[in-house]
Amino acid sequence: MGIGGSDMYRQQILDHYKNPRNYGEIEDSTFTHIGENPMCGDEIRMDVVLDEDEETIEQVAFQGDGCAISQASASMLSQELAGMAVEDLKAMDRDDITEMLGVDISPMRVKCAVLAEKVAQDGAEIYFGEKNIDRTTTEDDD
Repeated sequence: MGIGGSDMYRQQILDHYKNPRNYGEIEDSTFTHIGENPMCGDEIRMDVVLDEDEETIEQVAFQGDGCAISQASASMLSQELAGMAVEDLKAMDRDDITEMLGVDISPMRVKCAVLAEKVAQDGAEIYFGEKNIDRTTTEDDD
C-alpha cells in the first residue's frame, strides 16, 4: 500500500476514504480550485468559504477521484481547515499533512497525500491575487 504506521491510523485513512467528510460542493463558495496528481491520476476540487473579513476559513467541501491516500487526505484536511486562519493554510507543508495522516508516506505517495493541501493553498493564493494559474499539479514537485 505504500504507507507505514499503526493499524489505527491505517483504519482512519480507510474510513475517510470510504466515508469522506465534507464531500460535495458549495455553490456560493468564496473560491474553488482544482488540481491533479498526474502520476497517480488523483484529482481534487476544493470549495472554500471565507468569513466576512476574508481571514478565516468557515467551510470547506471537496470532490475528487483517486487513490485512498489522496481522498482520505482531502477528507481529513477539509475538517482541519474549518476555523483555520488563511495565513495558517498558506504556511502548511507536507509535514503537517503526514502528521495529520499519522502514517509514514513513501516518497511515491507524498504527492497523493499533499494534493488537497496544494489545491487549497493555490486556490487561496489565486483568490488573493498572489498566484495566476488555472490548475494545480503535483507534476513539478520535489
